[in-house]
Amino acid sequence: MSKVELKKPNGDVFLIAERTHDNAYIHAHWIGIQTPDTVKQGGTYYIKMLEEQPCPRLLNDHKELIGPWDIANDWIVQFWTPRVMELGLQYMSQVLAPGIYGKMSFHQLHQHIGDKFQIKMFEEVTPALDWLLHVGLEN
Repeated sequence: MSKVELKKPNGDVFLIAERTHDNAYIHAHWIGIQTPDTVKQGGTYYIKMLEEQPCPRLLNDHKELIGPWDIANDWIVQFWTPRVMELGLQYMSQVLAPGIYGKMSFHQLHQHIGDKFQIKMFEEVTPALDWLLHVGLEN
């Protein structure tokens, strides 16, 4: 896997973005408290990864995310979602944050983008990855 860590100005890692060697999926592992800036930085980096090499599958991992991030939902709905769809994203496996605020933020977002591409929510990474690697291959 090729792996990049994005850091806040204080040096804390807020996102680890990894692409598997065979380009089967990209794993976005969000860490800690997110701000509108970190969500936009991370989302923009993911767009750059798709521009360099399209990939239809995203494992969006919020297992270590803390607190709400719904303040960035408008940007995700209006800018990020249309762009990643243009670049070929078809399937997103969402590992929910353990706290209620992170879960609520994603549920609010899901109401706006749930019909854009296939999104399935999970509590743990293993079943999320299993679904992601098999969805769309039934044919």
